[in-house]
Amino acid sequence: MNRVYRLSLISSAILGLLAIGMLIGAKGDATGPFVIGSLVCLALGGRIVPTLKQMSFTLWVFAAVALGMYYPQYFQQIGDFKFTSLIVPLIQLIMFSMGTEMSLKDFEGVIKMPKAVIIGLISHFTIMPLVAVVLANGLGFPPEIAAGVILIGSVPSGVTSNVLAFIAKANMPLSVTIAAISTLVAPVMTPFLMKILAGQYVEIDFVKMMLHVVEIILVPIALGLIINKLIRKGVKWLQTIMPIISMTGVLMMLVVIVSSGRDSLLAIGPLLFLSSMIHHSIGYLLGYWSGRLMGLDEKSCRTISLEVGMQNGGLASGIALQMGKIATVGLASAISVPWMTISGSLLANWWRNKEVKDA
Repeated sequence: MNRVYRLSLISSAILGLLAIGMLIGAKGDATGPFVIGSLVCLALGGRIVPTLKQMSFTLWVFAAVALGMYYPQYFQQIGDFKFTSLIVPLIQLIMFSMGTEMSLKDFEGVIKMPKAVIIGLISHFTIMPLVAVVLANGLGFPPEIAAGVILIGSVPSGVTSNVLAFIAKANMPLSVTIAAISTLVAPVMTPFLMKILAGQYVEIDFVKMMLHVVEIILVPIALGLIINKLIRKGVKWLQTIMPIISMTGVLMMLVVIVSSGRDSLLAIGPLLFLSSMIHHSIGYLLGYWSGRLMGLDEKSCRTISLEVGMQNGGLASGIALQMGKIATVGLASAISVPWMTISGSLLANWWRNKEVKDA
């Protein structure tokens, strides 16, 4: 098997060099197969390189974005069927997968470390929304794009944050607790924040959005919890297959979102990428120091940093779709998901190699 992985790495290098050569030769439109092939081969072959193995999902995210950018026509519509109709079911599948990984024990953290949980939740639902408002106004985005920036700042923390907390040698029980509770309160918090912060940009129906969030996240999570309680212990393969299904769902959703907003991304993408970089970087920084200033230990500070900076981009896309504005309001999440995955992975791996002094 190692031989196959080595061949994949060699293929990745060759395809990457060919893509660069074509770009230099002003044949950028024809680089699609080479760029996508290089990323896929790198993700596969990287399994034998520890650093690349940790970045495997990030590489798949890059490949998904490239696929949507180069070949949007294949992921927009077939006959009367629009691929955007898959977004909500994919998010529900991801949330169901999250539910199968959860149990009532995940909420014991509220009792064991209430201070850290409260700090994490308050930081999450204040820092990211307020920074989003400053960016939306300061960078002069069109109204619906600005609403999308605020939306990505108003959703709960992403499920990826739990994985990154493990890599970063952070406080895993705290990470799971904050992610779970922020998700459960999202049906109220996300519409509320959007109403007061983004209402000037787009019309926000609080009750309608609240019901959509319940439908998208709470119902599938509840079903996942039931499955976990009733049959998961007796079905070993479920523990293996659900994370794979979840990651595949994220990648499929990303391809559809990027494809649907490809033209707008080409026009405003660089500015949105700058906004995303600033947004999530400030989230990591202020999240960490909100814990430090309140006297939390290093592991808990790392956890809060990741829980604040990592957002549920899938939920933001689902809400944008329900609003009928996936190609505008949904663009911020299409940019944020790759950047969050990259930046969060880099931060987690940096912390992984940094001693926890107060452990």
